[in-house]
Amino acid sequence: MTSKTALLGSAGEHLVMCELLRRDYIAALAPQGVPHMDIVVTDLVCAIQVKSRLDKGSDGGWHMGAKHEGLISEKLFYCFVDFGRAVDQSADVFVIPSAKVAEVVYASHRAWLSNPGKNGHVRKDSKLRRLVPDYDFAYRPQPNPYPAGWMEPYRQAWHLLNDGDHDHDQEISKDRMT
Repeated sequence: MTSKTALLGSAGEHLVMCELLRRDYIAALAPQGVPHMDIVVTDLVCAIQVKSRLDKGSDGGWHMGAKHEGLISEKLFYCFVDFGRAVDQSADVFVIPSAKVAEVVYASHRAWLSNPGKNGHVRKDSKLRRLVPDYDFAYRPQPNPYPAGWMEPYRQAWHLLNDGDHDHDQEISKDRMT
């Protein structure tokens, strides 16, 4: 029996495929097990990793891992699919270049580690990361560079796939990936 998580992931991949094909991109699902990509867009020679979620968690975000801090390529994009709470609700897709995802995941995790947890305890590092629409919890009491709304420019931003102008996102130094 297929798990609900696997079905949700597959639904996200097919939704993104549908959007790509509607926009005249030549795209295909990558074979199962191919690292770092779920979809290949052949006419642009780029890869897409799809992350899907239902509106269940309190932070409104997607599961990520420490490895996503170092997956940086001008030809790798993420599509974060938010299916919302109800089946009859339309999904939101955020198309974000990998350099931006790496920057946000890296910086927010470091901020979260540096701030005390409940009752002032020191937080322990792990491989788990989150990409969320508001990082106030991670930066508090410091200023939050990724407040509510930081993802809005990436909502349905399919043009970024062939824009060539996504290099404006800050490059991440390789020395911090060790």
